[in-house]
Amino acid sequence: MHDESLRLLLRTLRLPSVLGRYRELADTARAQAWSHEQYLHALAETECQDRVSRRVERLLGGSGLPPGKSLATLDMEALPPRIGPLLGQLLGGEFVRQARNVLLFGLPGRGKSHLAAALGREMIVRHGFRVLFVGAFALVQRLLAAKAALRVDAELARLDRFDLVILDDIGYVQQSRDEMEVLFAFLGERYERRSLVITSNLVFSQWDRIFKDAMTTAAAVDRLVHHADIVELNQTESYRAPRPGGPKARARQESKPSPPAAEP
Repeated sequence: MHDESLRLLLRTLRLPSVLGRYRELADTARAQAWSHEQYLHALAETECQDRVSRRVERLLGGSGLPPGKSLATLDMEALPPRIGPLLGQLLGGEFVRQARNVLLFGLPGRGKSHLAAALGREMIVRHGFRVLFVGAFALVQRLLAAKAALRVDAELARLDRFDLVILDDIGYVQQSRDEMEVLFAFLGERYERRSLVITSNLVFSQWDRIFKDAMTTAAAVDRLVHHADIVELNQTESYRAPRPGGPKARARQESKPSPPAAEP
């Protein structure tokens, strides 16, 4: 009777981890002669750890981050040497807390998206930040639909909930006037308030292809670079090319079926 009452109380208090482990931990407490305070501490620690894990899972699930593009699968040896120290600095998360931007430039296939996604994933796992990974074209279409429905302000407010937005492949967006306006509004809304990571295959001097006129281009670039780390991935070989001994080569080798054993 007391056990059922306890389980009901734990459900009411929304303590699922305590509910799931209080018996197991009670057995451990008895076996190791824990004090009441030690037992209570173990229960509270279990609940807190599981809450952090569940929150990270929720944030990852709602982030739009591409699967498989993590720090573990990032081939650092295929990137320019200066990327390592900069990445180590960025992983501390201060750029998000300070509403700074990270701008990644390079030709297609140089690892921009993988690096950006890996950084975004670590911001969730290490710091619990809300992160959104979205293609530039998809974001612009999302904002255009909101503008047509007269709710663009509400959509910008929804995007503002993310501590970090990773805007991928901005160089592929060839904007109409309406598209340029909603993209500029989005960049302006986050200026000095929220962080952006942007990947682009176009250098700044070519951004008039995106924003159409020199004045708007200059204003957009000025907002982005005011508080920003600018990273050029200018290695000569494509990041996607297999490198002997690299993560991609090892993954392919591990995925190959083992040869049949020779008959005696």
